[in-house]
Amino acid sequence: MINQRILAHFQESAELKMAAASVLAQPIAAAVELMFSALSNGNKILCCGNGGSAADSQHFAAELVGRFERERLPLPAMALTTDTSIITAIGNDYSYNEIFSKQVQAFGQAGDVLLAFSTSGNSANVLAAIDAALDREMRVVAMTGKGGGAIGKKLTEADVHICVPHDRTARIQEVHLLTIHCICDGIDVALFGGDVHD
Repeated sequence: MINQRILAHFQESAELKMAAASVLAQPIAAAVELMFSALSNGNKILCCGNGGSAADSQHFAAELVGRFERERLPLPAMALTTDTSIITAIGNDYSYNEIFSKQVQAFGQAGDVLLAFSTSGNSANVLAAIDAALDREMRVVAMTGKGGGAIGKKLTEADVHICVPHDRTARIQEVHLLTIHCICDGIDVALFGGDVHD
């Protein structure tokens, strides 16, 4: 019984990734281009999300500040999910919905990129962060699922929406993880040329 459930998870995940590839290749490439342009111009990437998406934010920032698959200079990226003093102070004194937007207001500058994760597309604090980013003339790369929700409706034509065509949170997060790796690889190749696997 449990073996069949495990096999079903693997099969559904693999099928979604193959089905999503043709749908998401173009927006992922657009995200790479947007982030490459920002980093080349001395700007940075701020990341946010809740729960598993918070982990994705930290994962992405770690890959850029540390390394992905090659030795290179650190790249400026920061997860807004990690400073518990800031998060709890804002959550306590203002609202949990402002835990990311106030950090975007503090650290974000015109030309920076906000990488916003929300599997539902409806996370109130991520929506507030997007509003703050757009107010500061930042660009947004949003990773969602379930049709994109309110986030999909909020983005401008200058932003990038990577919406996984699925309704199951676990499957959406699995594609988000693969997408993170695609973006990291694309940034490395765009900034430094070649491929570690060539």
